[in-house]
Amino acid sequence: MNPLLFALSYFAVLSLITFFAYGIDKLKAKRGAWRISEKALLGLGAVGGALGGLLGMKFFRHKTKHKYFWAVNFTALAAHIAVIFVLAQR
Repeated sequence: MNPLLFALSYFAVLSLITFFAYGIDKLKAKRGAWRISEKALLGLGAVGGALGGLLGMKFFRHKTKHKYFWAVNFTALAAHIAVIFVLAQR
């Protein structure tokens, strides 16, 4: 498989998973149920789901007051864009 296509697919799938993880966590927060850990949410963003994390934060209005969520997701997104850019240059 083309490495660029693989990376784009990987980031898209992880972003969808991360987006829905933020939504599920917000729902659980409203219900007072057992939550998804902050480590898990940040980890999903770091390993490929940063775009989904940022979109999930905005869409679900969840974790938006935590500056480290913004920092981790924006930093990870920059790294993901850099990977795509490098692969596209090959």
